[in-house]
Amino acid sequence: MKKGEIIPLVVASGVLLIYAVLILLDIAPLVTGFIFMASPILVIWLVYSIIRHGEYKDRELKPGEEWGYNDRG
Repeated sequence: MKKGEIIPLVVASGVLLIYAVLILLDIAPLVTGFIFMASPILVIWLVYSIIRHGEYKDRELKPGEEWGYNDRG
């Protein structure tokens, strides 16, 4: 993974972990509410960075092929 992919992944995962712990312990309801409202922005950032920096390393589909999965022959 590149740095452009790792940073959003670590941030989004860390915020999700903090959110889960705060919900579990039932503390800081204002913080959990803020994290809940900000989570769509984090997910959009994560998806955008993966689409922008991600690389497809498998073979491309041939003309007439419908499936791109490796488990189909």
